[in-house]
Amino acid sequence: MTVVRDVPKQLFIGGDWQDAESGRTLSVDDPATGEELCQVADASPADGRRAVEAAVAAQAAWAATAPRVRSEILRRAYDIIIARTEDLALLMTLEMGKPLAEARAEVAYAAEFFRWFSEEAVRVDGDMMTAPDGRNRLLVTRQPVGPCLLITPWNFPLAMGTRKIGPAIAAGCTIVLKPAPQTPLSSLALAEILTEAGLPAGVLNIVTTTDAAGVVEPLLRGGQIRKLSFTGSTQVGRILLAQCADTVIRTSMELGGNAPLIVFADADLDVAVEGTMVAKMRNMGESCCAANRIFVHTSVAEEFASRLAARMAALTVGPGTEPGTDVGPLIDNAGRSKAHDLVRDAVKRGATVLTGGELPEGPGCFYPPTVLTGIAPDSAIIDTEIFGPVAAIRTFETEDEAVAAANDTEFGLAAYLFTQNLDRALRVAERLESGMIGINTGLVSNPAAPFGGVKQSGLGREGGRVGIDEFLEYKYLAVPVGA
Repeated sequence: MTVVRDVPKQLFIGGDWQDAESGRTLSVDDPATGEELCQVADASPADGRRAVEAAVAAQAAWAATAPRVRSEILRRAYDIIIARTEDLALLMTLEMGKPLAEARAEVAYAAEFFRWFSEEAVRVDGDMMTAPDGRNRLLVTRQPVGPCLLITPWNFPLAMGTRKIGPAIAAGCTIVLKPAPQTPLSSLALAEILTEAGLPAGVLNIVTTTDAAGVVEPLLRGGQIRKLSFTGSTQVGRILLAQCADTVIRTSMELGGNAPLIVFADADLDVAVEGTMVAKMRNMGESCCAANRIFVHTSVAEEFASRLAARMAALTVGPGTEPGTDVGPLIDNAGRSKAHDLVRDAVKRGATVLTGGELPEGPGCFYPPTVLTGIAPDSAIIDTEIFGPVAAIRTFETEDEAVAAANDTEFGLAAYLFTQNLDRALRVAERLESGMIGINTGLVSNPAAPFGGVKQSGLGREGGRVGIDEFLEYKYLAVPVGA
């Protein structure tokens, strides 16, 4: 397709498009068909080092660039992204499968990070006060942390790029971006857009690779990277944190989730079902914020499950490029097999399938929207991030029971609750061990809000007023009074 053909397929280093040093390439496949879309450069550790050297060489000049200049580059990039919504949405759908309607929504969401951080770039402030003993003036400034390594996942390939690149550029940091090998095209298109918007050479460098461990570890241990921002699994996050320890690299980690969704007896079931559809089925369930464990009060459980199953069964599964598709393919066969294995395990232990649960015939990585009830406490689906269109429903009797079950996980990224009692909503939200809570809504992501979790769901926050802080260091100057 033209949209794929027009995207650069090389590494982007020091402002130039370059082949991998080894000449190797990696295949980008369409999960709806299993067919290859194109080949892109497959970077080696040597390519990664060249990218870091380019970022280091550009750091001093970029940090000295006026905040307004950085702001206007981001704003121009925002405008370009919005103008190219259709092309970027199609590109995203082809490489990762989500329906075009969802891809268009992600383009708007992704662009908004650039607009938000274009406004934050000119608001990096400091402080001055007189020391309590009156001898010194205490000046506090904030400066860019330095060259950053940004690692993004495949499930939101454009938005995860802008959510990390936006604050880094706004703060005055240079960047090496390593996108997921399944979905490199959105990131490569983003590099083109930022170059067109006026971003200087070397500020953004992109290495696409199938050898993530081989490329990333030397960069973290090499002493030139000063900041790592990673979105991905908790398992990989732990490894990266250990690698960052030797050179004491600042880290932001947005890791796994196992989000609970609680429906209380007094919930408006229309609102609860709609919110659950959003929290569960956004991006085919391939979201770290997806409702993974659904707890429903026994008095409304049967009606809720019936309504949810009817809504799920009515969804149209198919290629994301086809009109009317609600649910596209999962990212690959491994993802589909994982979801199906969790369903089969739950059924073996006594769960009931209200809809879905069977592997479809034909090509592509499709899995039907599935609703399970009667989940046994020893089912693997309780403790495993599903990352697929499977809703697993359990019941509860008391508020304390629901909260205890919701918090019974090592993760703490997002949680959702549905009730018409404001006191209960606030009380339960305060007790839930999650970084983000949706109250009577299934959508919590917003560029203007701090995104992140607690426990083993990560460190730091992205977006909101605090998002740029992750890329800034405080510096304190002591100036004698009268000097």
